[in-house]
Amino acid sequence: MDNSSNKLNTLIEKMKSLQTIFYEEQGVNDLWSNSKVYEIIIANSLSHNLIPGHSGSRDAFDNENIEYEYKHFKKLSSNHSWTFNDYSENTIKKLINNEYRLIFAHINDENYPPKFDWYYQIEGRDVGNYLAEATKSIRNNRKMINISENQINRFLVRSEKVFVKNNNLQKYQVYLKEIFDITKELEILTGVKNSLTSNKFWEIFIANQLGHKVNSEQGGRKGAHDAYDEFGNSYEYKVSKSFSWNFQDISNEVLNKYHNDAAIILAVVDKENFLVKAIFSVKPQIAVPFIKEKLKTKINKLKIQKKEIRRKQISLSKGDLKFLNSRQLF
Repeated sequence: MDNSSNKLNTLIEKMKSLQTIFYEEQGVNDLWSNSKVYEIIIANSLSHNLIPGHSGSRDAFDNENIEYEYKHFKKLSSNHSWTFNDYSENTIKKLINNEYRLIFAHINDENYPPKFDWYYQIEGRDVGNYLAEATKSIRNNRKMINISENQINRFLVRSEKVFVKNNNLQKYQVYLKEIFDITKELEILTGVKNSLTSNKFWEIFIANQLGHKVNSEQGGRKGAHDAYDEFGNSYEYKVSKSFSWNFQDISNEVLNKYHNDAAIILAVVDKENFLVKAIFSVKPQIAVPFIKEKLKTKINKLKIQKKEIRRKQISLSKGDLKFLNSRQLF
């Protein structure tokens, strides 16, 4: 094990320790996934209390027990709007019928650490009523809509832009300082930016196990693969908490890129205890036709039910591994 790997393992132990402390003291687990840090930043600045969990639940509540859902975008992001993914009639009804509020937050990430600098606070029913009208003309099967600041100002006129006043005495400040210190050290050591965005840290975690390096770029031609080995071979990573790996927004372009990789890595991790449970390697030449066929079967099944596919996605399961001639690496 080389020196950089030893340093990374030391950092991972720090991350694990901080997550344990945060869970014991605040009841929230899995600090290092799904952009959780931005929820903590927002809750900290607004003196909210975080609600445990990820998608499917509200994010926080205030001292009057009013619940909030957070939406955020970052200043350096290419998308300067707040996204509602995979919405449904049920999603909109919940917004209208349940008494909670939405925070549309702006994160200034021009400098490190990032700052939550302004937001709009809007009643859920107002957002729900707007979405009920705005989504009538949307034809994308994925059911996705972005709300921009301009739309808020035009259609949600009861909202005002609020600028955030930060101080160092807020509830989660001590944890955030440690999170940012560790993350800065992690990104300098690995060369990977935005390591707390999406599932990026867990790609670093798996790459460390396999002796790979995670690609520092995200998206675009340079970011077409997730990791590479010492010989320059590239790899696609799918990291999950269970034996089910999602492939979303499938297209021929996406699938063809996999043929440039030496393998697709399917990993299972215990994110609470920072443990690798299993790692499998699958050849793209076998995986790509299998994914295509599984998607085709799904589409045909929906056609029989006279339904359209909402999003071109499938999951590979543990049972699929034998058909994929997978090789277990861990």
